Amino acid sequence: MKIILKTAAIASFAALSACGGGGGNEAAANVEQASDNQAEALENQADALEDAAENATGNQAAALENQSEALENASEAADESNEQNVVDEAQ
Repeated sequence: MKIILKTAAIASFAALSACGGGGGNEAAANVEQASDNQAEALENQADALEDAAENATGNQAAALENQSEALENASEAADESNEQNVVDEAQ
């Protein structure tokens, strides 16, 4: 759970940092990159949890698999949000 919170905090900070200074297009590109980075970090964490679940048994394995699925869902949501932001920016 601490990993999830750290990732969310880092991604939020990166997104806020990307918005300061620079032109609108540059800021949008920075936000897009921050979103991509967040999605990738979540995917990496999900993979690590899946690996840990393979080595665990019983309820512990089920809990790790659930956490992994939650991270994958968060990663997909970040990707979808990023795609929507790109579409909104283009309009």
